[in-house]
Amino acid sequence: MASVKDLKKDIDVLMSLVLNDCFSVLEHNSKVDSETILKIAGDVVRKHRQLRIRANRPDGKNNPKLVRTFYSALISDALKEADSALESLSAEVKKVAR
Repeated sequence: MASVKDLKKDIDVLMSLVLNDCFSVLEHNSKVDSETILKIAGDVVRKHRQLRIRANRPDGKNNPKLVRTFYSALISDALKEADSALESLSAEVKKVAR
């Protein structure tokens, strides 16, 4: 398993890419509802903080199997959150593309 330090860096990169997409949409598409896009960005920031906090506090520190399961779930949750935010962002862009 990779280190916790690397996992936190991966979470940072993933969430910053999603935020970059949010701000890119705001900058290049004046027709979108900026309040909704900023709400999506705010949700990404909140989820980023929660994921980083979770990375520091694994369940069952003495049991490697539990720790491995915990970090697998954490990675899965990070990917789900990023995907969900990108889906919401895509839906907002599609609203004004018509």
